[in-house]
Amino acid sequence: MYKVDLPVDQSVEKAVDRRRSAEITRKARIFNTRLRVMGIDIDALNQQVQEKKHHQSMERQRDRAFDKLRKYHDDVLLQQDIDEREKRGAVQTDLTHYWATHQRVEDSRDADLKCGLKGAFRITIPEGELGPASMQVFQGEGMEEEQKRREQMKRTERDLRAQKEDNERRRMGDKRRETLVSKELVLQDLRGVRLCAVEEECKKAACIALDNYNQALAAEQAEKRRERHRREERENLAEIMHTMTSDMMTECAEAAEGEVRGGRPPRVLIDKWKGMSPEQLSAIHREREKQRLERQRQRDAEKAQNAAWGLQLLKLSRAAEEEERREAELRRERRIQTDRYNMQLAREQQAYQEELNKVLYTNKPTKDYFSQFNTSSR
Repeated sequence: MYKVDLPVDQSVEKAVDRRRSAEITRKARIFNTRLRVMGIDIDALNQQVQEKKHHQSMERQRDRAFDKLRKYHDDVLLQQDIDEREKRGAVQTDLTHYWATHQRVEDSRDADLKCGLKGAFRITIPEGELGPASMQVFQGEGMEEEQKRREQMKRTERDLRAQKEDNERRRMGDKRRETLVSKELVLQDLRGVRLCAVEEECKKAACIALDNYNQALAAEQAEKRRERHRREERENLAEIMHTMTSDMMTECAEAAEGEVRGGRPPRVLIDKWKGMSPEQLSAIHREREKQRLERQRQRDAEKAQNAAWGLQLLKLSRAAEEEERREAELRRERRIQTDRYNMQLAREQQAYQEELNKVLYTNKPTKDYFSQFNTSSR
């Protein structure tokens, strides 16, 4: 199988080389640790901005080119419209000139009709021999057309006169009917006015009767209210008189004391008598003095108890302060002992480190020395 070398387009080769070089540049930029960034790529952003500006400028240039092309097309269409109108004007002028030169009205067969030359041309062909396309005799131009026109005018006049008389009769009938209807409406209005007057009189009479009934009813109710008021006043006066003369207001002791069986003292009815006897007042004073003394004794007992509680709290607070002081002293002693023990350990560690340095730098075995430190540390 033979290999044939085909000619390759130079533009394709250039495109391939350009793509290959761009790919190599991209790989070099990606795999270069010095140019690689972890945040924002300022160069890429600037390149994008430049590409966007270039794209916008290209769009503006394209819009300007489109505007120029649109304006050119508008001018071309306007010029074509002007040329078309001029061409139509020229064609119309030529057609008018042709009509005036080769198709004059005077040269036609119906020149008498168009030019007003009636009687200048006479028809030499009989009317019966003329066909439908001859256009020589038209409707209304025959020999008896004048007589026919007069008869038609008379007939039209008679028809108009008959229509006028018919319209007049119809108008008179309508007028008569309207007069009758208006009279009927007037009668109905008069009848309605009479009915309204009678209805108003009936309403007035009903209102007067209702007012009289309401007045009589109001007078009766007023009399009832006055009678009820007089009765209530009499009852109130009787109740006041009974209250004023009752045993409760006179404070009668005999009526207030009720008999109680079983050897108990008599019971006082407070709704009958509100006064008190000297014995009752003395009993109340004795009870009040007894309650006052009891209350004073309770207050003294509370004061003594509060004082005892205060003394107990003072003792407890002093004991707590003494305990805190002893604990603080114990903590201070323990801290001092701990510091001494740490200082001893630090000295031993320093001696151990010095001996270790000697062994490392002089290569002399000091097994017994290490065993001494181990035993001491234990």
